[in-house]
Amino acid sequence: MLTLIRHGTPTSLPPLLIAHGLFGSGRNWGAIAKRLSDSREVVAVDMRNHAGSFWDDQHDYPSMAADLAQVIDAEGQPMDVLGHSMGGKAAMLLALTHPELVNRLLVADIAPVAYQHSQTPLIDAMRGLDLTDLKSRSEADRRLATQIDDSQVRAFLLQSLDLKTQPVHWRLNLDALEHHMDGITGWPSEIAADLPPFAGPTLFLSGANSDYVRPDARPAIRALFPKAHLSRIPGAGHWLHAEKPREFEATVRVFLTP
Repeated sequence: MLTLIRHGTPTSLPPLLIAHGLFGSGRNWGAIAKRLSDSREVVAVDMRNHAGSFWDDQHDYPSMAADLAQVIDAEGQPMDVLGHSMGGKAAMLLALTHPELVNRLLVADIAPVAYQHSQTPLIDAMRGLDLTDLKSRSEADRRLATQIDDSQVRAFLLQSLDLKTQPVHWRLNLDALEHHMDGITGWPSEIAADLPPFAGPTLFLSGANSDYVRPDARPAIRALFPKAHLSRIPGAGHWLHAEKPREFEATVRVFLTP
């Protein structure tokens, strides 16, 4: 079972399940989850091979979708589901394989297509970080800056560095993530093609400055999610929930309102 971070208490509204992206954690969604929990229970998960959840050699979308299905089964009722990036692909496959478990689906800045880029260089950078006598996040950031120029990317990755244990270690199964990187940036199109489209309400919400949801992905979206609406948040990139949290929260609220 995945590690769960709960916010709020059950209400008459369906609970919301949040699935984070690659190298992330349920804790990354704390501020958004807390605000959304004023009207419903919100459950943010740590995906397999991330943060507090179990490590496994397998890291593909059928496995991740099955993990999410197990969480919802244990809750005892269908949930609204929000997934970002890798978590968005897992959420999409969950809705396609277990539509009875998903009320409304919100996919944040990802499409049901394969991408050509790889995040392996970030894994190389994390592996290359000198953890010797490391005692502060600021020092870790200084060391990581020799390999990653973008301070925002460094800050995001360093949230998964556990400085409270000795030895200091990454709370990520870097070996499994590297081994399955092609699958993570890919999409199980052969599996999805054999499944009925998801007939529930669906929103693909992307950052206007991001190129993850391109116009050429729309046929694939429409084929699998015929009720999908597509929307963009101005001024936001791939991490739209962190870059424009208020706008993101407002859009989520409107979409989830019955």
